Amino acid sequence: MSDTPSATAEMKLPKDLATEKGMVNVQIDGVWHQFPKGTRMIEACRQAKVIVPHYCYHPKLTSPGNCRMCLVQMGMPPRPAPGQEPTRDENGYEPIGWIPRPVIACANTIGENMGIRTTGDLVEKCREGVMEFLLINHPLDCPICDQAGECRLQEQSVQHGRGVSRFIDMKVKKPKNVDIGPRIRLDDERCIMCSRCIRFMDEVASDPVLGFTQRGTHTTLTVHPGRLLDSNYSLNTADICPVGALTSNDFRFQMRVWFLKETPTIDVNCGTGTNITVWTRGNKIHRITPRQNDEVNSAWMPDSHRLNFHYIDSEARLTEPLSRNVGISPTVHAPATWSASFTEAATRIQFFKPEEIAIIASARMTNEEIFLTRALAAEIGTSQLSLVPRFADADALLIAADRNPNTTGAKLILDTEDPYAKLGSIRDGVRSGQIKALLVFGEDLITDADFTADDLAKLDFFLHSSVLANPSSHAADIVLPTAAFAEKRGSMVNLCGRLQRLNQAAQLPGQARDDWEMLRDLLLAISGGKNEAHHVEDIFKALAETVPSFNGLTLSKIGHQGTQIADTGYQIPLLANERARKAAGLING
Repeated sequence: MSDTPSATAEMKLPKDLATEKGMVNVQIDGVWHQFPKGTRMIEACRQAKVIVPHYCYHPKLTSPGNCRMCLVQMGMPPRPAPGQEPTRDENGYEPIGWIPRPVIACANTIGENMGIRTTGDLVEKCREGVMEFLLINHPLDCPICDQAGECRLQEQSVQHGRGVSRFIDMKVKKPKNVDIGPRIRLDDERCIMCSRCIRFMDEVASDPVLGFTQRGTHTTLTVHPGRLLDSNYSLNTADICPVGALTSNDFRFQMRVWFLKETPTIDVNCGTGTNITVWTRGNKIHRITPRQNDEVNSAWMPDSHRLNFHYIDSEARLTEPLSRNVGISPTVHAPATWSASFTEAATRIQFFKPEEIAIIASARMTNEEIFLTRALAAEIGTSQLSLVPRFADADALLIAADRNPNTTGAKLILDTEDPYAKLGSIRDGVRSGQIKALLVFGEDLITDADFTADDLAKLDFFLHSSVLANPSSHAADIVLPTAAFAEKRGSMVNLCGRLQRLNQAAQLPGQARDDWEMLRDLLLAISGGKNEAHHVEDIFKALAETVPSFNGLTLSKIGHQGTQIADTGYQIPLLANERARKAAGLING
């Protein structure tokens, strides 16, 4: 009797098994596949690893069927005569009768026993005709177009277009180099009217400022009268523009994309932890673009976050250790070596009682760096350890009110619900003279923590690490140059409790060091121990062995999409909106 269910299951046809799972059987280019009900044709083809060319379709936006590039041939079983049963093959599939006209794959959903052809004379001739129409008025300016190298029109015209043009009349001239917003430039003569930008601003950014005017031969993309494309998400329109119609003012004419190296990493401007790609050549960052992660930021990011990288190359960048105790005047910083800086710091710290020393770190630091800071505090014997809070208004999309990227990681590692709780008492202790030595890592206390220059002047010893010279570094006895977010490797935990990896995209300038290396060497100088951590992976291993939430993980196991390690209950508004639209069948998601 126990063998009966399995025997019955083996007798069932693949067609019937798919039906039991709520799937439908679809034949794509002669091969049968199973997909969930309601799947769009183009998504079914993508899952079957069959490429269907398209322009207007985007899985995160509604499907208008504008470009007609995704034409395929569809077939369904012919309806049997009254009283007759349909014929089926040995697998239970009915023969497919092919419709002699194409359909668009982006707006049509699959059905049981449906057939889809993405090749063949009918489909290929239709695509060739669509491509010819798209190129009628398109300018032949690929050599000077910023989209060259990642232009879908350029790529698909090679594969699906005609070898020569039959068009002999003058091209329709449209506006060029139009300033439609503070960060976006429009070359409307390149526009193929896919409407991706219009739908993004309407459906995702909730700022429907774009539209088409002069419908017909002279259809033009424009902003509404009296408006500008000034949304903080406007640069996403340049990302999804399949041609060079919309380009970023910041990146325009700066570098050809095929020269750039792509590094997957995460944004550090707020607690969302948007997934990004950093584009570099040599040691210079040229642009940052969003990287798709449906658990964090979907496929988008705010302009303010993506453009916040130019400070890395600013003139205020610190590139070597500085000390007040080297040189002619004790009031002027002079260059010092790393070993001399660590020796001086360790020597001076030993003259203070543990309760006279405080440490202020940053929730912009990685988990590995916060873990080493905790170890440093334990080695010194001080309980005065705090981070600096950073809050502002959220935007109901991707920007969180918590502007620190690793508050959740700090809570887990420091085993506290409020890693900022002791900042006020440390500030009071400095002002009263109870705290005589202060170690500050990655924060400008004068700008961001309500300290004054007079407060810091009361200290007997002040060590400060930073990426840029700032008011706090001017007041420090020892200044240590450290890494910007794109120059280090490590991990952070976003507000949703998702552990994500930060990857190094550029090398450090001058003598600047990665923060974890600086903290390790400072800890060794104070403790007199032996160096047993040669890579950041070694620090993460020690972290994973110590903090329960990280148990069993390694830095490489995190992956480019991250992994959930805590349930915080935080919801990212943009993702909630996207899930609602997906549930309503408006997008594929």
